[in-house]
Parts: sequence; structure tokens; C-alpha cells
Amino acid sequence: MYQLLSGLSIVEASSFVASPSAGLYCAQLGAEVIRVDQIGGGPDFRRWPVTSGNDSLYWENLNRAKKSLALDLGRPEGRELLVRLVQQVGTFLTNFPAGGFLSHDRLAEGRADLITARVMGWADGSAALDYTVNNAVGYPDMTGPGPEPVNHVLPAWDLLAGAYAAFTLMAAINRRAMTGLGGEVRIPLSDVAIGTASNLGGIAEVLYEGKNRERLGNAVYGLFGRDFVSADNVRMMIVVVTPKQWSNLVSALKLEDAVAKIEAERGTSFAVDDGARFTHRDALYPLFSAAIAGWRYDQLAEVLDKLGCVYGRYNSMLEATRDPRLVTANPMFAQTSDNPSGFAYPAAGSMATIPSLERGEPVRAPVNGEHSEEVLSQWLKLDSTEFSKLVDQRIVGVGA
Repeated sequence: MYQLLSGLSIVEASSFVASPSAGLYCAQLGAEVIRVDQIGGGPDFRRWPVTSGNDSLYWENLNRAKKSLALDLGRPEGRELLVRLVQQVGTFLTNFPAGGFLSHDRLAEGRADLITARVMGWADGSAALDYTVNNAVGYPDMTGPGPEPVNHVLPAWDLLAGAYAAFTLMAAINRRAMTGLGGEVRIPLSDVAIGTASNLGGIAEVLYEGKNRERLGNAVYGLFGRDFVSADNVRMMIVVVTPKQWSNLVSALKLEDAVAKIEAERGTSFAVDDGARFTHRDALYPLFSAAIAGWRYDQLAEVLDKLGCVYGRYNSMLEATRDPRLVTANPMFAQTSDNPSGFAYPAAGSMATIPSLERGEPVRAPVNGEHSEEVLSQWLKLDSTEFSKLVDQRIVGVGA
């Protein structure tokens, strides 16, 4: 936790990954993020992974450091409270549909400088998920050995859309500070996915080549990089991105003569040309595989570390949780025991490191409705009698 956004308040009405992750990033940098949910939890409140008590560890970690207001959004009174809150706070993050009671135009009728950041599926308002957008832009067709497409398990477009939503929200806030103007920014998953593919040269590539990229398995496109297995059966990824890394790797494995022979036979040089190393991978990979298979992993790792080579062993996620550099000695993590699930574990704070500031501890996620009274009394000026009446009518929920 850092306090870079201290003083900024955001209302978040969202579910699943993209929009909640945008709110999480803002909360971890000090913003007051008021998450508004249906009483008892929204559609992602029990999403797996869950504990034996059916508490979602997914929800618990995507909503750290936020406040929770629980409303019955199926009733007009609950929806009206949300509308009033958004208009009062003036900054809104959501993945609700662009039409309906949370349309920006309707909300802005009561707050002209309102900013709405809306995460969407398709730009035309059609529904989409990370997993359906990913297959639409073609990445599963490049993954795995083929011929069937292979989905990856990381919701990359959700996470990129969440980060981009937080970024564009901050940009809109900056514009409002300079001009007094509000407005809506829309972040469609489909545009994030295809835009990213374009930014990486993917669209230009296939149009220039007139065909799709071949499948490469675990090889890195355009570079010398692939998985290799050591003598003690440890699988690692080695990637070369600079001429120095290449010369150091060749030297460490004592392959100077063998590499020079391939260069002479094929009339090329691998010293500075990434493309040449990739083009002639059919000759290089077997050579390096045989050499690496003669080393124990710990011995090779020591040599590669000294030479500044880029490598990493393949871990299971359980192994990663025991890795000091990743988790157990990483200052980004802190042991938390006050989680709503009751399960104690290391939780991540802000993924940024700001050397000039003290890193605060990760803050737990709220219980559904935990901050209902605080939020409504502070922002809508409801007194205790009015609040109690709304609770009795089950328009507002409170934390258990």
C-alpha cells in the first residue's frame, strides 16, 4: 500500500477480473475505492478457488483495500442509492452495460463533471469474456504443438484491460483537474486484445507474410530461447536477448568451436543477429540441449548467474509460493490473518516499488456490506434512523 492517490474516491460496481483489478490497483495506491455489491454478494462472490467454507480466495484478493457497500440492486430504492452515490463521489468504475440505469448520460444529469470508466466485452456492447476474446484474435492458434488451438489459463486480456482502465481513469481525472470536464472512457476487452496484437507487430506480420505464424512450442519467436532439461531433470527456460548474453552462454557451455562450425557451414554469424540464431535453431537447439543435459541445475545456475545470462526454472505454483525471491522474502508480500475467509496466507500489496516511500502492509478485503453505514452517512448524509430503516427494509445490507 502506498498513498499516492490519497484523497481520491472512486465508486466501483463490477464483477469478475478486469474492472475489479482496476479498482484494486487504485486502492493499493491509496484511493478510497467503494465497491458496491448486491446484498449477499455479486455474481463473482463465490468464484473459485474457494475454501471449504465456500469463501472465494479469488474475490478476497481482487478486492483488497476496498470498502463494501451492499445494496439490493434489484429494487428501485437500491439502484437510486447507487446513482446518488456515484453522482456525489463523481468518479465511477464499472463493467455494467453502457445502457440502463448506470449509463453515463443518465448519471451525468446530476453531475456534469462525472467521470465513468467502463470495461466492456466488445466495443459495440456485445458480451465477451477474456477466454472468448483470446480465441477471436488468434493466440490459441499459435500456442501448443497443434493442430488444435490451445487456450492459456492466464486471463491476460482481463488483466491488461484492468490496468488500462486504471490508466485511462487517471488520465480522465487529470483532464478534469485541468479543464473541469468529465466524460466516459470505455475499455473493451476486444480492443485491448487486438490492439495489443497490433502493437506487437502481429497484424502487420501476418499481412506482410500472407500467412499465420508457425507454432513454436516453447521456443521464443525471433530469439534464441527455449526450454532445456538439466542432468538432474530440472526443466529451465533460457533466453538470449543481447550479444553479450549470447557469447557468455556459448562460453559457459564450452560450445565456441561447435557454434563456429555451424556458422561456417551455413554462412552466417550468430554474434549479434537475433534473427540468425532463430532461423538456424534447428542446428543450435540440439547442440545446446546436449550440452545443458551434462550439467546439474545448481551448477549451471551458478555459472549463468555469474555471467548475467537470463534463465529460470519451471516451477509449479506451489513451488513458487516457497521461492524466497518470488514470495517468502519478497517485500511485496505480507502474511495476513484477518482475511474474511479466515485463512492466513501471504498477500500481495502494490506491485510497484517506490524507493522513496515506505511500503505499507496489504489491507484485507471487506466483508459484504461492512462499510455500508460509513459510506452512506459520509457521502449521502443519512442519519442513523434513515440508515436503520433501509437496513430493516433490506434495501441496504451490513457486514456480518
